[in-house]
Amino acid sequence: MKASAREWASDPAAPGLVLHTPEGRPYRFDAGALCLELLTTGGPGSYGRHEALDEPDALVAWAQRSRLTPGLELSVSEAELGAARAVRDALLRLTLARVHDLTPDEADLATLNTAAAGPPLVPRMTRDGGRAWAPGATGTGLLSAVARDAVELFTGPYAHRIRECGSPDCSLLFVDTSRPGHRRWCAMERCGNRHKARAHRARGRGTPAPGA
Repeated sequence: MKASAREWASDPAAPGLVLHTPEGRPYRFDAGALCLELLTTGGPGSYGRHEALDEPDALVAWAQRSRLTPGLELSVSEAELGAARAVRDALLRLTLARVHDLTPDEADLATLNTAAAGPPLVPRMTRDGGRAWAPGATGTGLLSAVARDAVELFTGPYAHRIRECGSPDCSLLFVDTSRPGHRRWCAMERCGNRHKARAHRARGRGTPAPGA
């Protein structure tokens, strides 16, 4: 489910990112946390086929479309872009380890904690009581914000709600922030509906639906 920086879009009425299926159909994916939104940009190994952070402007575009407060004016260097990919890859492995109840890698923890220790983005209050970002925001500050968000997620009350989409051919990761805690799919209009269609066909054949 590839989504380039040019394909992401924001909708103030709903949280999350607009991604596109391989066929080009848009759907909204709510990762439930800033840090998990970064995982839609690619990753190590087989995740590399979804790589979207191929230039500094791509990281800027992701930040502007993320759940951060709108209006962030960001400057990203090539070195910070490389650091962003390293933090993202470590975060992906840490998230998968949590989902599958595995021991996290010490090197990945060190990468995350080092990023979290950096100077974060600085919020400020505007004259009309709104929220804005202080000028001079950098890629380092963005990574600190993402890493601190990850620390809060992994050590907070929703740590046990971090999940992988239930579809066998989807690898999107999210935190279930719904009240009942029964979220199974990355998005109902994507994998949820595909599962329903498979289940309907399987009932017609008298066989169990994949992923049931």
